[in-house]
Amino acid sequence: MKQVNTLGELKAAGYQSRSIKEELRSNLIDRMQSGETPFPSVVGYQETVIPQLERAILARHNISLLGLRGQAKTTIARLMVELLDEYIPVIKGSALNEDPLRPITKEAQQMLAELGDDLPIEWLHRSERYTEKLATPDVSVADLIGDLDPIKAANLKLSFSDEGAIHYGLVPHSNRGIFVINELPDLQPRIQVALFNILQEGDIQIRGFKVRLPLDLQFIFTSNPEDYTNRGSIITPLKDRIQSQIITHYPLSIEDSKQITRQEADIRPEQKDRVEVLPLMDDLVEEIAFVARESELIDQKSGVSVRLSITAFENLIATAEHRAIKNRDAKTRVRISDLIGAIPAITGKVELVYEGEQEGALQVAHQVIRDTIRKVFLQHFPNPERLSKREEGSPYDPIIQWFGANALDLDNDASNDAYETALRKINPLMEFVENHADECSDDERLMYAEFVLHALAEYSLISKKSYHGRMNFNDMLGSMLG
Repeated sequence: MKQVNTLGELKAAGYQSRSIKEELRSNLIDRMQSGETPFPSVVGYQETVIPQLERAILARHNISLLGLRGQAKTTIARLMVELLDEYIPVIKGSALNEDPLRPITKEAQQMLAELGDDLPIEWLHRSERYTEKLATPDVSVADLIGDLDPIKAANLKLSFSDEGAIHYGLVPHSNRGIFVINELPDLQPRIQVALFNILQEGDIQIRGFKVRLPLDLQFIFTSNPEDYTNRGSIITPLKDRIQSQIITHYPLSIEDSKQITRQEADIRPEQKDRVEVLPLMDDLVEEIAFVARESELIDQKSGVSVRLSITAFENLIATAEHRAIKNRDAKTRVRISDLIGAIPAITGKVELVYEGEQEGALQVAHQVIRDTIRKVFLQHFPNPERLSKREEGSPYDPIIQWFGANALDLDNDASNDAYETALRKINPLMEFVENHADECSDDERLMYAEFVLHALAEYSLISKKSYHGRMNFNDMLGSMLG
């Protein structure tokens, strides 16, 4: 088809026009019948959001995606481009991507009347049929719809009553494409009113011009429910004209969350070669976000974005890489102590309630990490609190007794050899890990050994103090008396 260059050739090739909503619907049906996944990179929505989205496309609806930040709303909108035809014909030189068989502007209609089947056409790729606009309070009707352009009228020597004097906005320029407005509640009410006719009738009105443009558009709106009270709201008549509202959510499982993080994290090949991440650290990073979403110190109405996990993972890799560079180690592994590197990702991604503000963002971040260690520890080892009440004692007792006569200083930037030597000298600790994680490799045992130390400190069975990039583990009673 791309070899076709005139309207006559296009007709001879049997081309038939169809609206963008019919195009999306037809291509979705083809994908579903062939067993393809329409949104392959969207994880965790296969049983919830994706079926609703598919039904909205089949129903040829404009769509509103409602959800907290970091719930892949914009990603979904951008992926819908893949459901468009790869190329469509447009009138050559048309600013509004007009269909050669159905021109909508006066200028294009005149060209068709004069040239007939010799009307030149060109082919538009689907990547050029996507327009995205962030709604801000300064957006005007002229930005979205259009306005009279005095400079254009003067240059072309046109009367202000001439249709050619109109400067079209983003919406008309997106004709036959997908138009996305992000954070819709931020759009002023009077601007939202300007969208009524486009959504209901498919046409636009510009000042006093008697112009009707039957635009062909797929609208997608995104919004955050928290914005409804903080910054604005979607006016009721506009909500009424958006046929399908789909509510998004955060990952429901750790496995989905891990897949998203690994997929979205920007890790360089040289970082992957230098830094190894064992499965335990993957779990800890993802649980940070899950714990934060349950914290009473964090504003849950604002949400805890999946970007927290992504940036925390990137920071974790960078922390380990930083240590390896300082020690000139060719390879290293992420350690439990490297979780300190995730703190900037937490403090920068959460909104605190009043009690959290009183504590301070840094203290809240430390508390989230401590709670995460406690939570994940119980998934791998016996609960220290329950075992301590038994008459026969606890398997943790030999480790605690070791610290009655000894202490451990662990440098956060210790080399691989120094790190291993420090942990292996605690014989009861290594014996405990071998007994409870016997299927692990030697490298994993070292990480689990450090994990046990941090967890025992969180359960107040030994003490832990951080100072000047070092971690001191000691006897709890001796530490209190000291």
